[in-house]
Amino acid sequence: MKLVSYTTATSEHLGIFFQNEIYNLQSLANLLNIGTLPDSMKEFLEGSETLMNRAFEIEKKLEDKDLLLIGTEVSEAKIIAPVPHPTSCRDGYAFRQHVEAARRNRNVEMIPEFDEYPIFYFTNHNAIQGPGEIHCMPDHFKQLDFELEASIVI
Repeated sequence: MKLVSYTTATSEHLGIFFQNEIYNLQSLANLLNIGTLPDSMKEFLEGSETLMNRAFEIEKKLEDKDLLLIGTEVSEAKIIAPVPHPTSCRDGYAFRQHVEAARRNRNVEMIPEFDEYPIFYFTNHNAIQGPGEIHCMPDHFKQLDFELEASIVI
């Protein structure tokens, strides 16, 4: 199951991505009499396992060939960050080799705690962006540093 956050002209929504279309999860829950679901990823993630089970039930209904529902083509949707407006964000040091190289470049030894404890720092949760144009401050273009990041929601 692939859940997405997207916008319409008026607001942000939670959708399910299925066969190159996006379906509003809250609307489908109401239409299919599955129960209520929130219309935002934040509320969905803060909810109980019941909400996840309802989303899986909706996905099973979408797989039913007899059910004719019309979604929004993904090319016509405005996809935003999966979890828009997170309240916190931590960036973890994932690769030992990367940390070793960075410390070596600064003439400092590798820290032994790296292998014992997850090491992270708090980063700017307001800088989370979804796909599309990258919005930067003008001085950021003097030297760009792009990284591949993966997100885990617990």
